[in-house]
Amino acid sequence: MTVALMWEARATEGRGAELLEWAGARATELSRKPLRSELLRAPQDRVLVLTWWDAGYDDELPELPEPDAGLITRPVHRWRFESLGPANG
Repeated sequence: MTVALMWEARATEGRGAELLEWAGARATELSRKPLRSELLRAPQDRVLVLTWWDAGYDDELPELPEPDAGLITRPVHRWRFESLGPANG
């Protein structure tokens, strides 16, 4: 089974580049290497990190930590999904 973890945070005003750099560095420091990882950004200084793992849905997997409170506007949002494969078949 492939499990996808999503980690999303919103930077405080003007600190989007710093949060993006912070998240990218932490994604390379995970205790295990994922099958794949991707770093994304969106308006309002939001940063998203996606990682895919060969694991069971409830397996313990390494996740990015919470950044320092001064770097983000709210707690990090985290979601876990089971990958069902490509949408186009």
